Amino acid sequence: MQSYQLIGLINMSEKNPEGKPLAFKTVKALEDAVEKYFKEDAYMGEGEDRVYAPTMSGLALSLGVDRRTIVNYAHREAYFPTIKKARARVEVYLEQRLYGNNVTGTIFNLKNNFDWKDKTESALTGADGGAIQTDNTWTIKVVE
Repeated sequence: MQSYQLIGLINMSEKNPEGKPLAFKTVKALEDAVEKYFKEDAYMGEGEDRVYAPTMSGLALSLGVDRRTIVNYAHREAYFPTIKKARARVEVYLEQRLYGNNVTGTIFNLKNNFDWKDKTESALTGADGGAIQTDNTWTIKVVE
């Protein structure tokens, strides 16, 4: 079983002007923790069954924060490139899995975490691709 620790924690008495203290005081501390995740913690299983499986939730767990905190870091100019690169690494991994079997979960993840969408386009046309013709004639039948 893997254990996780908070890396790069700041002094809890130091205030973040936007609210709760940042879990990572410097960009470097966050970069190091993210790199550790991808090199050591982005795996599931044990021994020969161990497979590389990076996820955003796994990254958050490894960093000792929740997924929302990662989103919040992405809104900070200094931290944005680090989060953007980490998200891209997870997205690339998931996209590559689309070439295998059982891709339903991968598709779900890409749609919900990376804004992928199913897109259907429909066009209604009339004869020979022209406008649809309608007949707006009314017929009134008088019945006695």
